[in-house]
Amino acid sequence: MKKVLSSEQSGRSMVEMLGVLAIIGVLSVGGISGYSKAMAKYRANKTLDQISLLITNIRTLYANQYNYTGLDNDALEDFELVSADMKSGTDYVNPFGGKIKIEATNGGANFAVTYTGLDKQACITMATADWGSTASSGLVSVAVGEAATTTDAIDSATTFTWVSGTGSNSKTFPVSPVTASEACAGTENGITITYR
Repeated sequence: MKKVLSSEQSGRSMVEMLGVLAIIGVLSVGGISGYSKAMAKYRANKTLDQISLLITNIRTLYANQYNYTGLDNDALEDFELVSADMKSGTDYVNPFGGKIKIEATNGGANFAVTYTGLDKQACITMATADWGSTASSGLVSVAVGEAATTTDAIDSATTFTWVSGTGSNSKTFPVSPVTASEACAGTENGITITYR
């Protein structure tokens, strides 16, 4: 009687399992990175859409008026010019978690839309958008950078301001990506867009 020993193994070796786990880890890191980039792009696009919608709604509401006196965040809510996803408690927030501020400026002749808390890429995206390069657009100025978070600080040295029109204070629209990158180099970036 002869005994036959079988040397066939069933299952996987430890080395094979470690290889599979390493591949899964690499794919997971790539997936998470891709997801993070996609979400950042989504938030930037949503912010662009929000600002464009706000500007259009405000200009439409005040189309037959001579000025924007009384325009502020409370007025936006009264006239239902903002979407529900922009409201957080008593504040308006943008997709990056920063605040949104709307106010009449220059004695009511203009209005400003300010977004704060933008990351660098979103700040660059907002700065390089064409907010209105023609005289009929109503664009007065675009301030970008850390000091652009309040209209009182728009003329600060750390803020790049582009003023429509002609003269020594005017710049070309839209803003170049290189210039926007310099303006958005801070840690608390914002953008203030002023229209008449």
